[in-house]
Amino acid sequence: MDYDKIIIGIDPGTNVMGYGILGIKGKTPALIAMGVLKLDKMDDHYMRLHRIYERVLSLVTQYLPDEMAIEAPFYGKNVQSMLKLGRAQGVAMAAALARQVPIHEYEPRKIKMAITGNGGSSKQQVAAMLQRILNIAPSEMPEFLDATDALAAALCHHYESGKPAFARGATSWKAFIAQHPARVVDSERHKKS
Repeated sequence: MDYDKIIIGIDPGTNVMGYGILGIKGKTPALIAMGVLKLDKMDDHYMRLHRIYERVLSLVTQYLPDEMAIEAPFYGKNVQSMLKLGRAQGVAMAAALARQVPIHEYEPRKIKMAITGNGGSSKQQVAAMLQRILNIAPSEMPEFLDATDALAAALCHHYESGKPAFARGATSWKAFIAQHPARVVDSERHKKS
């Protein structure tokens, strides 16, 4: 099928990295592929990062996504885990940037809210909702929920990019003008022309 837009979603991790490829035709999203990269058998942390970079680069080369949606690391109590997760996210982003793919980050709660309507949903609830929204056969559902988390990031981005700019973060017209100064018409200059 020929899609208007392709979005790659990434759920970064140094043990398991999830990915999901979403095709958009008109306003309708469809599953193209999803899966995981298992890294837990590799002892060297830096080799895991290298493998993440290689796999994301190969996915970008294979599917030619227009955009990447990546789950932002959440703040936890374990600083070392946060650091490792941030590195995994960074190398995945570097792979996308190597092919000039624009990147959009979403917090886990925002992704869950976009898919289920509840920012506190479980991974299983997100997977079940994706299965319904994208008509995924039970036999196609992955064993690891990191894949559905990545697909959820891609679908969240599809929903967010369909919103008017005002709804994507500006909390008032003043905030919108501050965020988008080039889109505001200079009324004095407009009167003279």
